Amino acid sequence: MPGALSRLPAGGKTVALTFDACGGKGGNAYDEALIAFLRRRSVPATLFINSRWIDENPSVFKELAADPLFEMANHGTRHLPLSVSGRSAYRIPGTRNAGEVFDEVSGNRAKLTGLLGHPPRFFRSGTAYCDDVAARIVTDLGERFASFDVNSDGGATFTPAQVHQAMQDVRPGSVVIGHMNHPHGGTARGMSGAVPQLLDQGYEFVRLSDAVKA
Repeated sequence: MPGALSRLPAGGKTVALTFDACGGKGGNAYDEALIAFLRRRSVPATLFINSRWIDENPSVFKELAADPLFEMANHGTRHLPLSVSGRSAYRIPGTRNAGEVFDEVSGNRAKLTGLLGHPPRFFRSGTAYCDDVAARIVTDLGERFASFDVNSDGGATFTPAQVHQAMQDVRPGSVVIGHMNHPHGGTARGMSGAVPQLLDQGYEFVRLSDAVKA
């Protein structure tokens, strides 16, 4: 996809952890253990927040947004795959035309801008799917589409052992995707085992905006 970010610019053993909060039915929970672990280890992350999750967790969002360890990013208004033809991903129907792409990006962009006092820099669609035309629309709206090269929790379906194994694929410049809205999944426990090992190997964790300059 034009302009999509799946790896960080070259330069050292840096890794970006990104966690999605998808919202909607079954997706409005909060993995407090994951966030507590990141705070204990002073590990920064970029949090992709859906509009529906914000509405269900306003006080938690405010707390996270005030923490300089974390960067808030746009995870869409309705958590839809981004397409101009209605293409689905993981059985979720996508946006059907350019107007729906605009609404999916700009609706939550406006919400985040109002809450943060500035617009988000990065966007990730529901399921992280985006076609090339939709990616250009994201760019025209002033955001960068964030993909990934390491899927750490399989859409919050992995066990802790599977998360730990997936994190063995991390390399310098990796962008890791996980989820922060499924506290009963394996993400928190898997990360709590894998991240200290990567720190011991000399990796540095950064927010996307720390590595990708405007």
